[in-house]
Amino acid sequence: MMRRWVVMAAVLGLVASACTGGNKPSGNNSGVMTLTIWQGYTQIEANWFNAAIKAWDTQNPKIQIKPLYVNNDNALQKLTVALQGGKPPDITYQYGSSLPQVAAAQGLVDLTSWSKSSAADWNDFIPGARDAAVYQGKVLGVPALIDNLAIVYNKSLFDAAGLKYPTAQWTWSDFRTAAKAMTDPSKKQFGWSYPMDATEDTVWHYVPLLWQNGAAILTPDNKKAAFNSPQGVTALETMTGMAVQDKSVFLDIQNSPYTGLFNSGKIGMLVTGPWDLGSFPDVHYGVQILPGVNGDHQSIAGPDMWCVFDNGGGRAQAAEKFLTWLTSAQQVRTEALATGHLPIRLSVVNDQGFIKEFGKKFPGVDVFAANLANVKQARPVLTAYPLVSQALGNAIVSAMLGQSDPKAALDKAASQADAALAQTG
Repeated sequence: MMRRWVVMAAVLGLVASACTGGNKPSGNNSGVMTLTIWQGYTQIEANWFNAAIKAWDTQNPKIQIKPLYVNNDNALQKLTVALQGGKPPDITYQYGSSLPQVAAAQGLVDLTSWSKSSAADWNDFIPGARDAAVYQGKVLGVPALIDNLAIVYNKSLFDAAGLKYPTAQWTWSDFRTAAKAMTDPSKKQFGWSYPMDATEDTVWHYVPLLWQNGAAILTPDNKKAAFNSPQGVTALETMTGMAVQDKSVFLDIQNSPYTGLFNSGKIGMLVTGPWDLGSFPDVHYGVQILPGVNGDHQSIAGPDMWCVFDNGGGRAQAAEKFLTWLTSAQQVRTEALATGHLPIRLSVVNDQGFIKEFGKKFPGVDVFAANLANVKQARPVLTAYPLVSQALGNAIVSAMLGQSDPKAALDKAASQADAALAQTG
């Protein structure tokens, strides 16, 4: 399950002028309403989803669900075409990063009232997932999936270096010391690996450390860059100290298969998500939450969501009813145990009996589940964010390569981000 945050800046104008005629109130002579839902599940995910649909259809004979497979990477573009033709689905799976574009679509249902209902139990969703579903003060999505970043480490390399395994109290100084101890240039072995393609993948590995230092990506009003604050500079200096001074970081400039390098014992630690665990059959690995700053171990998530379109005839209300059921605590437990997806509800994450069962079935994923308690913020949800991310990604790469001083690199990126924010918001 590869969870890369996909930026689709090319669809910025998308659907503001699209028609909303779409699907007419449907039903047949028996009064059955059929809702169309777009989703991108495959393999074990598809098996779970199909079983869930079957269970719903059995329990709700008057509201049937018709799933249609749409690759998630293409979901925003396909939605654009469907809206232009006046035929949006009733429910669609979308990346959280797409919300500013989806928000421009006519017919998108404002779920704010739904979120205030007792049935929705909105405050039980992981805070980072809730934040990602809100745009300009409105709830426009229902959390569908969440992940986070933690340390995945090679126990054998730790043992060989005489190091104790990471703990939940680790600081970044502890992380740096361990990375340096496991680095051996003669073996082309590194303590840590960092993605250097300047995309959002580069950025979101930096953001947790930024937040832990008390900094922010943007000012509270989202009008100016804030990542070049003294705390933001300190965060980047922590990373460049490892990359430039210690040379303990494998700088993945050419999108090398870091999973293969870790699996072959060439990297001591990764900062990655639960989707990678299945790629390490040859590693005796462990999982631990991120190092912290003054006890703050914040992580970051890339939430996805369900969006609803109003096609008339009570279909939107029926869609809300279905999503309430699909994202209930009971169904979240079923999904997690079937697929390995992290629970999107706090009540499930805090159920220690469930977490124990979850970790037994998917070794290491229980730590990622518990780590959701450290997901306390979301990246800004706004149209200009892809441009902000691009500027920040280039700054991180320049500093990590030793080509720029961290402060100078972040100041330059902040200037570029401010220009983008002023232009597009």
